[in-house]
Amino acid sequence: MKHKAAEADTSSSPQGAPSSIVTATADSLPEQPHALARARAFAEPLIAGEVMDTGENILAHADAVANILKSIGGSPAMQAATYLVHSCEHLNKPQEVIAKAFGASYAALAVETTKLIHVQRQTRNTDARAYLHEDAAVQTENVRKMLLAFSRDLRVVMMRLASRLQTLRYYAASGQAAPQALAHESLHVFAPLANRLGIWQIKWEIEDLAFRFLEPDVYRQTARLLYEKRAQREVFMEALRAQLEHELNQNGIAALVQGRPKHIYSIVKKMRGKSLDFDQVFDIRALRVIAADVHGCYAALSFVHSRFTPIESEFDDYIAKPKPNGYQSLHTVVRDEAGRAIEVQIRTQAMHDHAESGVAAHWAYKEAGTKGYGGVSASSEYDAKIAVLRQLLAWERDLSGPAAQRARDASRGLFDDRIYVLTPDAAIVELPQGATAVDFAYSVHTSLGHRCRGARVDGVMVPLNTPLQNGQTVEVITLKEGGPSRDWLNPELGFLSSHRAKSKVRAWFNALAMEHTVAKGREAVEKLLQREGKTSMKLQDLALQLGFKTADDLFEVVGKDELSLRTIENMLRPAEPAPSPDDYVITKKPRQPDRSGSGGKDGNGNGNGNGNVLVVGMDSLLTQLAKCCKPAPPDVILGFVTKGKGVSIHRSDCSNFRNMSSGSPDRVIEVQWSSPKASDGAFYPVDVAVEAADRQGLLRDISEVFTKQKMNVIGVQTQSVKDNRGGTAWMTFTVEVTQSNRLNQVLGLVAEVPGVRSARRR
Repeated sequence: MKHKAAEADTSSSPQGAPSSIVTATADSLPEQPHALARARAFAEPLIAGEVMDTGENILAHADAVANILKSIGGSPAMQAATYLVHSCEHLNKPQEVIAKAFGASYAALAVETTKLIHVQRQTRNTDARAYLHEDAAVQTENVRKMLLAFSRDLRVVMMRLASRLQTLRYYAASGQAAPQALAHESLHVFAPLANRLGIWQIKWEIEDLAFRFLEPDVYRQTARLLYEKRAQREVFMEALRAQLEHELNQNGIAALVQGRPKHIYSIVKKMRGKSLDFDQVFDIRALRVIAADVHGCYAALSFVHSRFTPIESEFDDYIAKPKPNGYQSLHTVVRDEAGRAIEVQIRTQAMHDHAESGVAAHWAYKEAGTKGYGGVSASSEYDAKIAVLRQLLAWERDLSGPAAQRARDASRGLFDDRIYVLTPDAAIVELPQGATAVDFAYSVHTSLGHRCRGARVDGVMVPLNTPLQNGQTVEVITLKEGGPSRDWLNPELGFLSSHRAKSKVRAWFNALAMEHTVAKGREAVEKLLQREGKTSMKLQDLALQLGFKTADDLFEVVGKDELSLRTIENMLRPAEPAPSPDDYVITKKPRQPDRSGSGGKDGNGNGNGNGNVLVVGMDSLLTQLAKCCKPAPPDVILGFVTKGKGVSIHRSDCSNFRNMSSGSPDRVIEVQWSSPKASDGAFYPVDVAVEAADRQGLLRDISEVFTKQKMNVIGVQTQSVKDNRGGTAWMTFTVEVTQSNRLNQVLGLVAEVPGVRSARRR
């Protein structure tokens, strides 16, 4: 006698299963004469002497699974497939042997189910560890999706649900404790899946059995509380049931009233979720009313609400608004004369059968409509796919000919947009259809994708552009360091399918290009500083002065030629070279108002010196206004004597003047304006520096301020650059003034222009 793996471990995946399996499993199983008896006879010699590691005989397990499928409406063909699934690992070529004996559809369904069992076995231990971490919900949902997406055939999932229920039943009957991982998977994967498919009959039992093994103390305590008041409660409920059924029929409402079974897990969930005591849980006392039709349901509801006191907050109409899985019923809670709460569910027989058996109920009841059972609509893409598959299964035995073929064709491709593969540690990874090992690597970690150089799929080396299939185990071969290949971005070569992987590869090459651009910009800036003799200046300080957060931001725009080096030069030094002691520039008298048409020049058109500046203690000494600081009355001014070339007039706060005077203090002389009040009407050019957020119309808006203030603009220089704030504009306006102190008022108005950050005199 040989021992085999537990329920989900009874078979292993045949290596290299052909891709045609996926297509074949979407076809309906042909109804062959005596198929169930033939399948059992075929499997019995192979599995009759085999046992699982639970101790359950495999043939007995298959018999029980077939009976569970029968109880929920599974066809004899599906029951027969159960025996063939358990025969697969005992055959050298299961696909060929089963196809020869029973046909390709049976073989495909059996092999596909066996393959899913193998994947479940690999993932169970991994999932048990994952539930302890933050990714538990994601991992659990991936398992649920995989159960449906793996084969594109809900019959595979139906057989897995029935098989898991039987395994839990066996553990309970034999007195053994089920493994925690298996119980956890049952409660968090199989029970919710049964709920989504609407198979409450299986859902409730899996939940109660799994909970019994996960929390045995709580289970026993709740069961004891139910048992202690069982006799009293059953007497009361039977009397209430009979009375309500009699009164409904007496009032012309044809209905059958039943007591409802008590599900321990649902009771505990309500106690925990609503912080209730055991006696406060409504469905401990529960009745179900089966009406003849929908009209009878609402008539029964009206009578129940008139006969008892309804609790308004505990009413739900799932007939008008069914649940996404198709469940329909009226739920209400009422109180009797003694104040005891009683939960009442009201539904038709068809609704009841659907609630108990879900997808299987459709094999007995046809429901018209394109939206599925009872007009149900799905709340998500995942639930929508389940809803469509549920309809296709419902019609499986009722459709024939071309219509059946169209339905089967429609079932293919519902999950064709996603595949589910495994890491070497058996963690499930969701990928788009057509994904490769490179997509897989990037989905696990960006660094793994960058360093990917090869891959093994199910232990076999494959080219990196090989499309992956559902259930395959992928191992990535990497370098310690490295980056992606540009070939990966070539769609014709087929290396990448997922948007995530493509964006990661593009980002890597963009970062490389950025490094080159920054290096180019750094080199240009450092050479400029060297030429200007500013090598001691910190690059970060330079960037901040130019409006950038970091030096790299500055290097980037310089490297892209978006910022001229001349702009940096202008910031590092005045726009015009400051006059040195040996320099000489012929000065002209400031422009006078053009009353005679001479424009402030003598009759020969020559400048006659600056007549508005007096050198203290001297007369007839040639003077010139310095272009570095552009003084204007009533600025405090000082003079610097050039060598035989006259006196250069500077503002007292001029940095160039300070530098020259510190080297030759004996050349500094006192000077003053001859007309402090500018009564002569002379105009003086001054520079105004403006920094603002770059936008359309900015230059126009600032110029309008000067125009309204009757201030003549004789020159403008602008420089714009993109930065982290969206764009900055630097502007230098040269305006004519009669007195510099009036400029402060105008600068205040300029600062109020939208987008202007600062406005100052240079």
